[in-house]
Amino acid sequence: MAAAKKAKADDVEVFLAGLEHPHLAGIRALRKRILALDPRIGEGIKWNAPSFYLEDHFATFKLRPEAKIQLVLHTGAKPKARAKPFEVPDPACLLTWPAKDRALLELASSAEVKKHGAAIEAILRSWISQL
Repeated sequence: MAAAKKAKADDVEVFLAGLEHPHLAGIRALRKRILALDPRIGEGIKWNAPSFYLEDHFATFKLRPEAKIQLVLHTGAKPKARAKPFEVPDPACLLTWPAKDRALLELASSAEVKKHGAAIEAILRSWISQL
């Protein structure tokens, strides 16, 4: 796996400070949850949005359209050959699967980030464990 480009510590904060988005509070709350999952998680800007990585990027916010808070779970910029599809617990039905190696987590509001916090963390831990 190619190592992700290391960002300056404040790149994402600067980006978010200039972002006009109706769900900015929810994006910030979800970002905080992701970073708290594992001290090895880094962040930067990818595809003109906050993105998270270990060795390679695994999750990137989708900022448009602005109707919801959206986080794309992926395996980097290009699909990777996998022996088996991802198996991710999703009892709250927060994910849609546009491809076998890509899922979209959608939340209607920052209140849903809080309400589904445990489910979101379980989804992300499962995703990361299968990279």
